[in-house]
Amino acid sequence: MDDRALDPLFVSFQLALAGRYSIDRELGRGGMGVVYLAREVHLDRLVAIKLLPPERAAIPSLRERFLREARLAAKLSHPNIIPIHAVDDTAGFVYYVMAFVDGVTLAERVRTRGPMASSEGTRVLRELAWALSYAHGQGLVHRDVKPDNILIETATGRILVADFGIAAAAGLAGIDGISGTPEFMSPEQALGGVIDARSDLYGLGVTAFYMFSGRLPFEGGSATEILAKQVTEPPPSLAALGLSVPRKLALLIDRCLTKDPDHRPTSAEALAEQLGVAMEQRRELPAALRAFVKRTGRIDSAGTLLSWTALVTGATAVAAATHSAAWGFGTLLAGMTLGPLGYFVSVARRLMRLGFSHSDLGPAFGAEIEQAREELAVERSRGASRIESWLRVGMKTTGAASGIGLVLMIGWFDVFGIRVGSVPMLFLLNLAIAAALACSIGYLALLQRRRDVDTEFWAKVWMGRIGKLAFSIARKLLGRQAIGPAMTHRATELSLGMAAEQLYDSLPKASRQALGDLPQVLHRLQADAQSLRKRYDELQEALSGLGDAAISAEFADLKADRAVIHGKLGEAVGALETIRLNLLRLHAGSATVESLTTHLDLAAEVSAEVERLIAAHGEVDRLMRTPG
Repeated sequence: MDDRALDPLFVSFQLALAGRYSIDRELGRGGMGVVYLAREVHLDRLVAIKLLPPERAAIPSLRERFLREARLAAKLSHPNIIPIHAVDDTAGFVYYVMAFVDGVTLAERVRTRGPMASSEGTRVLRELAWALSYAHGQGLVHRDVKPDNILIETATGRILVADFGIAAAAGLAGIDGISGTPEFMSPEQALGGVIDARSDLYGLGVTAFYMFSGRLPFEGGSATEILAKQVTEPPPSLAALGLSVPRKLALLIDRCLTKDPDHRPTSAEALAEQLGVAMEQRRELPAALRAFVKRTGRIDSAGTLLSWTALVTGATAVAAATHSAAWGFGTLLAGMTLGPLGYFVSVARRLMRLGFSHSDLGPAFGAEIEQAREELAVERSRGASRIESWLRVGMKTTGAASGIGLVLMIGWFDVFGIRVGSVPMLFLLNLAIAAALACSIGYLALLQRRRDVDTEFWAKVWMGRIGKLAFSIARKLLGRQAIGPAMTHRATELSLGMAAEQLYDSLPKASRQALGDLPQVLHRLQADAQSLRKRYDELQEALSGLGDAAISAEFADLKADRAVIHGKLGEAVGALETIRLNLLRLHAGSATVESLTTHLDLAAEVSAEVERLIAAHGEVDRLMRTPG
């Protein structure tokens, strides 16, 4: 016999609904009642029916409040809110009928598949914020925002919110009659204070914390202990957990979890807008930069491996033909340096023709590394495994032994009187090389599971001296050829700096010599402006979402710093703009090298002031991070 037939509540409830709804099975059970999957007879559609616990329905005040709140929720019509079809009181059973969603709750999704990646989680939070914003606009506060009340539709991934206003209406008490779930209650809700839309934003913050970390910010052995922590303890910072969550998103979540409602985002609509900005700032790279980061900027294809093999073979052949190890070593060294450099120059030249500069590579590699970090965050371990550590030690040891053996083989062995051509020495050398290769491949394979090692390596190559040299040579090879328009968004300082460099490169040689330190001034101003912009964004995020009236004295210093940084950023960009305009005037013959030199001196002073300001902020940050 079916177990559900033994449930008296199932039988009696089905008898009360006979002819209207045919109950199939129980979907879930909790403090707010039982949810059944049923079929609406006349419309022949699947529905979900939530039944108020009979012991609660027996209390007239709770029954009336539940019906009133459910009917208010039934008026909500939004793509991210589960629609309520009917609210009824039949034969003493109080219930409401809602659309059946084929999917899983957010809580089930995190429990079964682990924390969400930041890109997917940001979308979930924005849709949740949209739903809350609409309900708040209709005068309805949810009071129980938590992963169990958020469904993810299987077919579309759409987020749907359930149980608007039902928690308090059902009298679901955490302690002392306070309604809601203790782990997700705002401090004012835990204290029994006035509840408004900002309390829902606190619940959203706790939900986001759980969604990205797989844990709750406050836990305890009892409801009383949890509520005490909600009221008294500061919430842990999501960024401090070492998760792969973008800093801007982590700051938004931290603000939702602040104790004071006035310091949370002003509304769910404002939060949704900020989440949208965070999503839009993660734009896809232009095709040329995407291809560069993933393929053309790397020398690690199958053809590369064959070329290295041919190079080693050729060097050995040259050494055998000339009977000189020095010639073989020279051939090997030239092939290992000039070949890759030539390839890098050709790639840099192509990028410059498309309108890109060396400054565009940093954001391109950064975006790729960030995306890879998010994708690996779900499956990666917390740290290096023991096997990975052993392989790392083995790689270093055997690699050093192989290097020493190769040096001896190339020609320095006469100094030590060692005959490396003997069979035992060759065997040991080959064994060391084979062990080094095995350890290296194993170590990198395990490391690649936690980090995008390839992209990080090539980012260091291109952003270091080799990449700068390649672009410098490519710029000289291009000469005065026209460079295409930029195919990507750049910060203003980068665009101005690149335009000024192009104007400088097109000047006669005598003029360039007279303005010898101009490129260095441009680079310093670009770097200074980028540092200021980063600092300004950090301060802006810390203060965003708070109205001027809400910014208390504790934020006054941050607000003053923001104004100073904003002013210095304007000065740095203005200095770049002045240099560019004077270079244009110099080309047109309406300015002299001497007048431009004066502006360069002023720009250098601006750069020095900015660097002192940045150094001061850096020292403050360092002291803030120092224990004690």
